[in-house]
Amino acid sequence: MSGSATSIAKAEVVLLGTHKTLATHEVAVHSALGEKIAKLLGARFCGVYDPALHKGAGLYYIPSDTLIGKEQNKALNIRSVHDFFGGLIQYPFMATKAISHPLIDNATAKPAGWSERFFEEAADSVLHGFTVFNLDDARRAGRQLLADGPVRIKPVLATAGRGQIVVQSQAELDEAIGAQDRAEVEEWGLVLEEDLHDVITYSVGQIQVAGIVVSYHGTQSLTQDNDGETVYGGSELWLVRGDYERLFTPDLDADVRKSINQAMTYEKAAHDCFPGFLASRRNYDIAHGTNSRGHVCSGVLEQSWRIGGASPAEVEALVAFAADPALNRISVSTHEIYGETTLPADANVLYEGDDPDVGFITKFTQVQPYDRAQ
Repeated sequence: MSGSATSIAKAEVVLLGTHKTLATHEVAVHSALGEKIAKLLGARFCGVYDPALHKGAGLYYIPSDTLIGKEQNKALNIRSVHDFFGGLIQYPFMATKAISHPLIDNATAKPAGWSERFFEEAADSVLHGFTVFNLDDARRAGRQLLADGPVRIKPVLATAGRGQIVVQSQAELDEAIGAQDRAEVEEWGLVLEEDLHDVITYSVGQIQVAGIVVSYHGTQSLTQDNDGETVYGGSELWLVRGDYERLFTPDLDADVRKSINQAMTYEKAAHDCFPGFLASRRNYDIAHGTNSRGHVCSGVLEQSWRIGGASPAEVEALVAFAADPALNRISVSTHEIYGETTLPADANVLYEGDDPDVGFITKFTQVQPYDRAQ
């Protein structure tokens, strides 16, 4: 767990805007989760943060993305994991999947704060790939990776799997690199990674709110959005009260066990290598699949140190554990369905409507039966 400062009683919970622009459905979900977190803290949910109205150490923040820069956020009085739902890092690239891979040899661009040690510690927990910070290095990295098979190009600010391109030739690589936003790549980075097929994406994570620690593992599902693009469709999670070690049951599947260990190694590297790193919400996507040479591979694709797609399930578990001190294990699934649909009877709806950004979408959770004796 990260952060050790003594908790200060919270009076108000607020949504904190960042560089990230949220869609209407995201704001609605964050507000719904903010209401639940406020009840857990014995506080009032006050909507969007207004510095003229909301002041003092009694605020609890829900940022829309990972917070960047301790000094830039000093006025918020965020001093420990007890003060916000999300993460705080020092430099922009640390908030994204850019940290998951090393720079190419003789890289011509390296951002301030870059840590070679991070990749050394996390090397066994990630896939083969590179992070670059200019388009020339991207072309060199892509050519090197193409020698072993298809390459997946991943803009680091994109979410839900959007914006990724798989290339299989030099011509396709050059076209894909040419389509990238140069300024964005230079500030945030770009990931080039070996492409896998027959992929299962596992989720491993941990949250800490109101004195309750919840750890979990699960799997993600994909769906098609209203434009026909394949995107994140939800997660099925198994959540426990306590630290990651509580997840290691005797009957745990070997791939799940490996995913948990890889997430823990990746997280430890972040704490070791990024001074001042704080995160009360930590989530890791781990891919298991087969590369073009027929080798079965697994690795952390990216971290999420911010409120995310699995957060509705995380908060449901927090609420359940707070209500029942004897409860130690629960299963919750999240669902994101594009287009109109018929909801199951046990759906806990967070949003249903025609969103101006993505079209009609429904987001809901389902809490599965659980055994208090576990």
